[in-house]
Amino acid sequence: MVNLIKSAWKDFVQPMVQRPARVQVAAICYSGKGDDRKVLMITSRETKRWILPKGWPIDGLAANAAAAQEAWEEAGVKAAKIAPEPIGSYDYDKRLESGASVSCITQVYAIEVDHLEDQFPEADERTRKWVTSKDAAQMVDEPGLQALLHNF
Repeated sequence: MVNLIKSAWKDFVQPMVQRPARVQVAAICYSGKGDDRKVLMITSRETKRWILPKGWPIDGLAANAAAAQEAWEEAGVKAAKIAPEPIGSYDYDKRLESGASVSCITQVYAIEVDHLEDQFPEADERTRKWVTSKDAAQMVDEPGLQALLHNF
């Protein structure tokens, strides 16, 4: 009987009440080539964890352009080349201002950085740092993002 109830929950009830994951876009901002390649990491505004620039899709912009916009607002990135397709994705639970959390699938776009501006919209709220992709992978919490950075 217990197995029947568990099966009914897993196969029928949970899929009907579970909200689908929301989509975000992120940017792996990089500079250099080969062994000299560095990745730009930024801190989140509230917890100061190391993250990639990311955010919600923006109406009227393609996903890669929205990732570039987030890279500008959060890290002061002026992009030279933006990949047209995501290089991968990762899942995480985003905490909302209300305290609730929502599952997110984050599509990640590679952006080759032309230069960084010192004055950008969130300059006073974030710290940024150039690191190797291996070091970046060790700085983040999300396993999927760790793998993506490690393989970048």
